[in-house]
Amino acid sequence: MNSKTASFYTLGCKLNFSETSTISRDLEEEGYAKIDFELGADIYVINTCSVTDQADKKCRNTVRRALKYNPNAFIVVIGCYAQLKPEEISRIEGVDLVLGAQEKFNIGNYLKDSKKKKKPIILNQPIKNVKSFYPGYSVGDRTRSFFKVQDGCNYFCSFCTIPLARGKSRSGTISQTIEKATEIGNSKVKEVVLTGINLGDFGYGTKENFYQLINKLEKLNSISRFRISSIEPDLLSEEIIEFVNSSNKFVPHFHIPLQSGSNLLLKKMRRRYNTDLYSSRIKLIKELMPHACIGVDVIVGFPGETEEEFNKTIDYIKSLPISYLHVFTYSERANTNAPKMNEIVPMELRRKRSKQLRILSLKLKLKFYNENIGYVGKVLFESKEDNFLIGFSENYLKVKIPFKPKMINTIQKIRIEKISSDIEAYGSIVKELELVK
Repeated sequence: MNSKTASFYTLGCKLNFSETSTISRDLEEEGYAKIDFELGADIYVINTCSVTDQADKKCRNTVRRALKYNPNAFIVVIGCYAQLKPEEISRIEGVDLVLGAQEKFNIGNYLKDSKKKKKPIILNQPIKNVKSFYPGYSVGDRTRSFFKVQDGCNYFCSFCTIPLARGKSRSGTISQTIEKATEIGNSKVKEVVLTGINLGDFGYGTKENFYQLINKLEKLNSISRFRISSIEPDLLSEEIIEFVNSSNKFVPHFHIPLQSGSNLLLKKMRRRYNTDLYSSRIKLIKELMPHACIGVDVIVGFPGETEEEFNKTIDYIKSLPISYLHVFTYSERANTNAPKMNEIVPMELRRKRSKQLRILSLKLKLKFYNENIGYVGKVLFESKEDNFLIGFSENYLKVKIPFKPKMINTIQKIRIEKISSDIEAYGSIVKELELVK
C-alpha cells in the first residue's frame, strides 16, 4: 500500500468540486491518505479555473501556500487553466506536474515518481483529442452532492474559453448516469445537484437527452431531492419546466444565464437566444411555480456595452421576477473573439457597473425573501450556526430555526415567519417529516 499523503484544493465551479472529489477517491483507493491542506501533505493537487483573469494569481497563491506547509511537497496542477496555459503554470516556482483535461483522470499513473522536479513535467494534449467522458460526484458533505453528468461545450460564445479548456459536449448514457446516481444514493446524501458545463446538452450526438434523464432520476427512491444547476435558456425547454412543476423530487430552483438584457450584445456574445425567448421561460416558470427561485448570470462591461445598452440590461432585469444575480465583470480572454471588437469598456467603468448590478441583486434577493413570508416549504437542514440550525428550502431560501441536533441532515416542513436585515429567513416547524435513526 502507498504510505504517502495527499491534499486537494479546488478553484472555480461546482463541476470542479465534483471532479476533485472523484480524483481524491481514486487516489485513496490507490493507498494515498487524504489529509487537510494545512497539515503538510506529500502531494498537493490543485484544480484550477479559467473563467476570470485571476487564474494565474489564484493558482500561484495556492502553490505558495502548499509549499509553506511542506517545502518538499510534490505539486500537481490540473483543471481548465492547466489545459489552456500549461507553459504559464510550469513557470510558477514549485510546480512539478501539469496535467491536461484528459490526463487529470489518470493522475495515479503519473505519481509513481513523486520527487520534486528541477523542471516541471507537462502532460497535455490538444483539446480536440479529448473525447472521453468521466462522471464524478462530490462527497464529504453528507447533506448534498454535486453530480457531474455532462462535460464540454459546443457553443463558442465570443467571451468564453471553456470549449478550449473542456472540449466538445459529451456525457455518459442514461443507464451509466443512473448507476452513478445509485452510488450517491447509497450514502447519506439527501440532495443531489446536477452539474455540467452545458447541462441541458446532456446526450448530445445520441438519441438521449436531458429531459429523458431527469425522468429516470425521478424514479430513484434513494435520493430525496434533485436540484438543476445552471442551464441555458434555449435548452430549458417548456417540457423540462413542466416536469419540474409536477415532480416530487426536482426542486423549483432554476439558474438561467442571461449575460445581457440587450439583444445587440447577446448577438455579439454569440448567445443562442434573445430576450423574448428568455422572458417566455421566466414567465412559464412563475406561472406554474410562483414561489420558484430564479438565479441569473450577467456579464458587465462586454465590448460595445454603451450606457444605453447597460441601462437596457438594468431595465430588463427589473422587469422580470428574478431572485438574485451572479455578476461577472468582463475580462479579456486569449483566443476569444470579444477582445478584437471595438468599443472596449474602460475597466473603471466595468467595476462601477458591476457594483450597480450587485446592489440590484441584493434588492431582488430581499424582495424574493419577503415574498416568501408565510410560505410553507421543505427545508434540508445541514449545519449549526450559533444557536440555530441552518438549511435550504426547495426554492433556495436560507432558513434558520432554533438548534435541534437530531434534525441535521433531515428534511422538515417549515413555515417562513420573518426575514432578517442580512436576508436570512427564520422559520418554525409545521411538521416533523423525518429524523435521523
